[in-house]
Amino acid sequence: MEFNEVIDMYRNIVKRFSKIEGKPWGVEGGMMELSKQVGELSKCVMLQENYYCFSADNPEENLIKIGNELADVFGQIIRIADYYKIDLLEAHIAAREDEDNYLKGKGV
Repeated sequence: MEFNEVIDMYRNIVKRFSKIEGKPWGVEGGMMELSKQVGELSKCVMLQENYYCFSADNPEENLIKIGNELADVFGQIIRIADYYKIDLLEAHIAAREDEDNYLKGKGV
C-alpha cells in the first residue's frame, strides 16, 4: 500500500466517525487526541521496557498495542495536517532533504 493510500484510508475512517460523533473536530480536538494517544503509547513502551514495578503481562500482545498506538498517533497527525492543508508526503520529503543538507554541511 502506498503512503497516500494509507492517508486516504484514515480519512475515510474519520468521515465515518464524524457521522456518529457528538460534534465536529477542529484542530484543538486533534491536538488533544494526539496528546492522549502519545500518553497511551508511552505507557505501552514503559511497560514493555519494565519502567514500572511490573511489566507487560504479555510482551507479544503489548507489542501489538504499541503498533496500534503508533498508528493512532499517525492518524492524529494526518488529521492535523489535513486541517492546515499540509501534504504529509511533501512535508516529509522536504524535512528529510533539509536534514540531509545539514548533515552534508557537517561532513557526514
